[in-house]
Amino acid sequence: MATRRSPATTAYRRLLLLFLPFLLIASYFLPFASAYRPGDIVPMLRSGQYHGSRSVWFDVIGRHCPSFAVNREVLMPIPKPTGFTGADPYKITFQIGHEKFHLPWLYVINRKSSQVPLIDFHLKYTGNDLLGVTAKVVDMPQHFLELHPDIKKHFWDPQNWPKYVLVSYTWEEQSEIDVAGGFYMLFGSGLVLSFVLAIYVLQSSQEKLTRFVREAVSDSSLPEGGIAKVE
Repeated sequence: MATRRSPATTAYRRLLLLFLPFLLIASYFLPFASAYRPGDIVPMLRSGQYHGSRSVWFDVIGRHCPSFAVNREVLMPIPKPTGFTGADPYKITFQIGHEKFHLPWLYVINRKSSQVPLIDFHLKYTGNDLLGVTAKVVDMPQHFLELHPDIKKHFWDPQNWPKYVLVSYTWEEQSEIDVAGGFYMLFGSGLVLSFVLAIYVLQSSQEKLTRFVREAVSDSSLPEGGIAKVE
């Protein structure tokens, strides 16, 4: 035996179907709510490894992180790793942005070079989106060492921690126009909205449709040229 829905339940379902297209559209634009703006701090995590012992992930302080679409240089402190003796190289790695772009290990201490290291970040973006990050370790420019002679002295002093490493953030804007992808997105969204609206219209006219089918079946059951007998 079929159960009859209450008017409140029917009204709730119709209201849900009415707002479902707007919920779908809002869910599509939700990722844009977390997009970056020029100058925004791009969050960054750091982890280090020395002599096979790896540290946990640490949050990098905002003033040492990249600023979205802003080229700049910062001095980043590198803390002393646990059990450091200077016999082995010390390497670090980073995770960049909400997207968590992971970088390979970068050697910063005992990297077979007599020069102070510089970590060179190259970040790609389009619009308000971060597309990718690469990084490499190079020698710190001589002109910078001449302006800040204490950096080299402190870096090679085994008793002086933390070590300060110059970090350079360079941004490159890329243009991404995906016409085909946009067309398929709009076409797919139109199909979904059409389907949802069709369900809503069908749901709202369910009673009329049921009555129409019942009357059609009753008319087709009458004998040809006859009159239905009423008892």
